[in-house]
Amino acid sequence: MKKVTDKAESRGRSSYDWLDSRHTFSFDKYYNPRRMNFGALRVLNDDRIAPGKGFGTHPHKNMEIISIPLKGKLKHGDSKQNSRTITIGDIQTMSAGTGIYHSEMNGSDTEPAEFLQIWVIPEKLNTPPAYQDYDIRPYLHKNKLSLIVSPDGNAPAGMLQQAWFSIGEVEAGKKLGYHLHQSHAGVYIFLIEGEIKVDGTVLSRRDGMGVYETDSFELETLQDSHILLIEVPM
Repeated sequence: MKKVTDKAESRGRSSYDWLDSRHTFSFDKYYNPRRMNFGALRVLNDDRIAPGKGFGTHPHKNMEIISIPLKGKLKHGDSKQNSRTITIGDIQTMSAGTGIYHSEMNGSDTEPAEFLQIWVIPEKLNTPPAYQDYDIRPYLHKNKLSLIVSPDGNAPAGMLQQAWFSIGEVEAGKKLGYHLHQSHAGVYIFLIEGEIKVDGTVLSRRDGMGVYETDSFELETLQDSHILLIEVPM
């Protein structure tokens, strides 16, 4: 097994009066040629948006975009006439395809919003743009990593790439195994909260680790932890 570790403090940062964003991979003003992507995973941003503010209407093309709220409300609008507000326990997916305009705003005028903004390079280009949001609460189970995104209909959300997202809150002292769905793939482990150990490496809050050239691995929770796994083609 090979691995790459990205500590939280090593991430790039964009700081504005309305946004504090940490970038695991090169994004905005942060450019690191050694941190462009992990396989098909292109962007993993940890965003905090001020009350009443957000990303105004802007275009995207040929990218799969997944948003996972961590705090507060995220209000979505787009050029396909979709308008929804999601919160913790929901996720949204957007296939930019041939092109779509969208906005992502804080749905509250009084409280900050926090969410993970994730971009995955699609398997096929120039597909019809599409948006969908999902309530993943019924699929979440304590001390398990629940599949929430897949390409084959086995999860509540789908995407146009051979990618699988799993998420879960796991108590301290647990050991969980993960078996990859495909060969020539890797898994990016992003620790939202807590402390875990993978292959002898300890990860803390907001650390990331990519593992590849393996068909399985085990993680151990050293503290109560909130864990996100993203399996993508390498």
